[in-house]
Order: sequence, then C-alpha cells, then structure tokens
Amino acid sequence: MDPLAFEELLLESFERRGFRVIRNHRYTGDGGIDRKVMIDGAFWLIQAKRYATAIRPEHVSAFNALCRARSCRGLFIHTGRTGPQSRESIDNSSHVEIISGRRLLALVTGGPIAVPEALGRATLPVKPHRAKPGRAG
Repeated sequence: MDPLAFEELLLESFERRGFRVIRNHRYTGDGGIDRKVMIDGAFWLIQAKRYATAIRPEHVSAFNALCRARSCRGLFIHTGRTGPQSRESIDNSSHVEIISGRRLLALVTGGPIAVPEALGRATLPVKPHRAKPGRAG
C-alpha cells in the first residue's frame, strides 16, 4: 500500500469514529507529524509508518521527543513488528502510544482500541459512523 494511501486510511478511520482530523497542507516535509486528531478535547499527533519488518527504535524515540517538546500526546501507528528496543524507548513515556497489529486492525474496522491509563483513556471510544454527504457509507 502506498504510504499516502495508508495515512488516508488512518485518517478516514478516525473520522468515521467521529473525531476531528487536522490534515497537513502537504505530505512531505511535515516535521515528523503526519496529521493531528482531536480526542477528548486534546490534539494527538499522528505518525504513520509502513514497515515490512520491525520498526526502528530511533523513529519511535524521535516521535516521543517531538511529542514531549510540543506537550502533546501522540499515536505511532505502524504496520510492522514492534521490537523490544522500540517498546523500551517509550516505557516511561506518557506521551506516545504505539498502535499496530490487532489494534491497527481494530482502528480501521471500527472496533475498540485499548490505550493505557497513562494516556488518560481506558479505551479509544468507538463513535458511530457518520457518512459524509456524497460518500457511501
């Protein structure tokens, strides 16, 4: 899947749940932030990565540092495997949550997505799908 199509799939998944998505004006040169989504009145930064193998710990660490610097929470959403070094890089962070595997499937299919209490939620809410005018749904 094309990286831009993957980002759009994620954004549409959030929109179908009723969340407000803030799109960037361009896809490249985004400073490490692919998009933003409003959850419970707060903006969460989104980093979307397509990987065939394990994600790179330095990507997770850099996104964590960016979220800390902006005092925002972030969702690092990816298609690869999350190795121990990547998990360790955010072990004590209250800023970043990794979403992959079953939780990624739940996100795109409309199922519930558990997020740690440290991020202020037990579950990312499932909001009813609201079809947009002119779109099937």
